Amino acid sequence: MMPLFAAATSLMFALPAAAEVDIQQIETPMGFKAWLVEEPSIPFTSLEIRFKGGTSLDAPGKRGATNLMVGLLEEGAGAYDAQGFAAESEALAASFGYDAGPDSVSVSARFLTENRDEAAELLRQSLIEPSFSETAIERVRQQVISGIRSDAKDPDSIASATFDKAVFGDHPYATDQSGTVESVKALTRDDIVDAWQGAMAKDRVYIAATGDISPDELSALIDNLLGDLPETGAAMPEGYDVETTAGTTVVPFDTPQSVAIFGHKGMKRDDPDFFAAYVMNTILGGGGFEARLMSEVREKRGLTYGVYSYLVPMDHAELYLGRVASSNDRIGEAIEVIRDEWAKMAENGATEAELEQAKTYLTGAYPLRFDGNGPIARILVGMQMDGLTPDYIATRNDNIEAVTLADVKRVAGELLKPDALRFVVVGQPEGVESDDAG
Repeated sequence: MMPLFAAATSLMFALPAAAEVDIQQIETPMGFKAWLVEEPSIPFTSLEIRFKGGTSLDAPGKRGATNLMVGLLEEGAGAYDAQGFAAESEALAASFGYDAGPDSVSVSARFLTENRDEAAELLRQSLIEPSFSETAIERVRQQVISGIRSDAKDPDSIASATFDKAVFGDHPYATDQSGTVESVKALTRDDIVDAWQGAMAKDRVYIAATGDISPDELSALIDNLLGDLPETGAAMPEGYDVETTAGTTVVPFDTPQSVAIFGHKGMKRDDPDFFAAYVMNTILGGGGFEARLMSEVREKRGLTYGVYSYLVPMDHAELYLGRVASSNDRIGEAIEVIRDEWAKMAENGATEAELEQAKTYLTGAYPLRFDGNGPIARILVGMQMDGLTPDYIATRNDNIEAVTLADVKRVAGELLKPDALRFVVVGQPEGVESDDAG
């Protein structure tokens, strides 16, 4: 008998301190591609589906439509209202999760082998036949508005929103994906349907599964689940070239502790120097208590409980960001120390001891991510979206080990831009004032 799936290839990798990851690549009769790690020892399956685009696809004047739409996917579908959908999910012991981000809409599912077909059909209805009833729309709308109002009183959210607005101009990244109170209030059911059709289409879907399911079974499930999606979705936004200037923007806020977001342009995920940048950032601010920023700002001076930096390679722009919080009377000193360490790394790079410590940390922590069907499925679908191949799991630590001290110094000199490091501070920082560039 001919197999249901059109093609399958398999790659197996053994990870230290983790189970083998045998990745099978399948293509269904309808042309969907998926990665599968088959594990029949436990009778359930984790399924991850991602749609590239996310909340950045919101139409002009409809900010928050995609976010609201995703919040409604389990609030009634097919023959079920919201309560009926929840009751049926519980009866099947199935769990579904729906989330929206700036670059993707994600769907997570977990279901038992014994009622896989029934659970998949329920999931299909939520993706293909969502009700978007007016009652559900109003209920979820109020939940979203409540969240927006809460964020307006949260220093971290204010700092992020201010930074994004200053950096991204008129790009969708400039505004919060939830929208504003006014924009969410104005959204109609037609707007939500348009957002659903624009965000969830065949031309932007990525799929991964782990657990008790064969390639044939997964192929049939995917075609049934996604076969009725629109062929194409909304156009992607244009890329955006981040430009910042060194300085500080202060947002007054009545709180005893100031929060600061800082950063500038980052690096694309597919840049040949990404691994060197990743190692360099681990040394500077991404390696926990061993990182320079934590050592200098917290351990030596006691200015904060935590400070960190991280690379943010988004689909349409790249950032290199960090965060710190400190008392109003000490945040100014914390900012100066961060600026100083940023400049030192840019000029001098790292030491051999720092490099080896970072490599040990990164290579040792990686296998711990593969600690269950759900995490593995999420890793696999993320790899696909980043344009990685299945052998990345086997070669990732080798790429870390291959980074040299010269690589770190070179990339630090190119990536770190002390003359473009912008801080946004929310609080009542003493001795810290906004400059004209903010």
